[in-house]
Amino acid sequence: MKITFVRLNMFEHVSSDAMKPLLFGIIRSLTPPEHELSFIDERVEALPEQMDSDVIAFSVETYTAKRAYILSRKYKTERNVIVMGGFHASVMPDEMLSYADTVLIGDAEGTWDVFLRDCAAGKPERKYVSDETRPLAAFVDDPLVYRHRYYGIGICQISRGCKFDCDFCSIKTMYRCVRRKSADEVVEELKRAREKIIFFVDDNLFYDRASAAELFEKITPLKKKWACQISMDVARDDELLAKMKRAGCFLVLIGFESLNAPSLREMHKAANMSVPDYGDVIRRIYRHGLLIYGTFVLGCDGDGADVFDRTYRFAVENKMTVTNFNPLIPMPGTKVYRRMEEQGRLLYKKWWLSDRYRYGDTAYVPKNMSPEELRDGCLKMRTQFYSVRCILKRLCSNPVNFRPLNFFVFILANFISRREIHKKQGQLLGGMLYETDVD
Repeated sequence: MKITFVRLNMFEHVSSDAMKPLLFGIIRSLTPPEHELSFIDERVEALPEQMDSDVIAFSVETYTAKRAYILSRKYKTERNVIVMGGFHASVMPDEMLSYADTVLIGDAEGTWDVFLRDCAAGKPERKYVSDETRPLAAFVDDPLVYRHRYYGIGICQISRGCKFDCDFCSIKTMYRCVRRKSADEVVEELKRAREKIIFFVDDNLFYDRASAAELFEKITPLKKKWACQISMDVARDDELLAKMKRAGCFLVLIGFESLNAPSLREMHKAANMSVPDYGDVIRRIYRHGLLIYGTFVLGCDGDGADVFDRTYRFAVENKMTVTNFNPLIPMPGTKVYRRMEEQGRLLYKKWWLSDRYRYGDTAYVPKNMSPEELRDGCLKMRTQFYSVRCILKRLCSNPVNFRPLNFFVFILANFISRREIHKKQGQLLGGMLYETDVD
């Protein structure tokens, strides 16, 4: 069979902040060699007007769902099969089946190979469900698959799932448990990686202290430079931070989420609630020469109008390299979505399908501000943080930024983020799905 696998973009234009798509390498490893397989990353290349393929597969996140549905109408013929999977498939499979012939629920391991076998026999099922018992597939870094440079940054995944259960996060909607590769498997993948700079795409690199320490010891000789996501318990552990630095880490992404204790309780952000002082955590990280990518969620019921200025000043005063200031988004399948739905606070029945919703908009009614105030407050923070004046202020005020790799990362990340904010804010997701205005 001839198969085209598509990584979708949220919009119809090309992005400049695309990371290498992990799933391409996984699908390559799971596809029998008798099939002709091609990959398209819509974030960095334009889609063709037609696809002459037996199977067209879309990897779908909630933000790209409408785009997937629009393209399924465009490319569907009597002779092909449209299949969709990804995070959105795990929570909205029946919605997807209005546009796709087949939906893969859960991981590709345990669904993709079975689907291909049935498809080759001319009898694909409507749904395939992963039971999360299969080992994580090896990542194949094929230069024929990854034709684009992606800024020379490679990717690696050690685990799927998360040990925490924050109520705004969609990870638990897809993964009930945490599955991991061994340290030796990770070492072999990193040895095959063409890039010297790696981003670990795990939602939380640390499952337990012992396995983390083993991993760092084994990857240290590889001389790779890497970034990862960590939680607050790790950020307070000087011994682990030192091991990370020796192993090649240069940047950590941390979900600070909120400076308000009531908002952290509302989010069930357990790891953060036990931290009496974020400043101490930040100072520890900087002592080890690491950069910080901080993420924040604004608009919880505990947030008032002062949340924007307070959070912005915190990020600037603590010299963060990169930030995301995000309005709280009720993602389908999450506890926060169910709560907003029960309380009648959703502005759209399905914001991800609405032709009125724009990127950066608020999708619910906040308790202590208007939806417009939440949208505009987050946009103002982003715009100010990535202004040239603020970029230079943060750059020059932190000696950690002037280490050779750190300086390059700081400049590149800030100016890409600055460009993408202006490009994305207010854009219609995916295009027009409906002929009339429907929520």
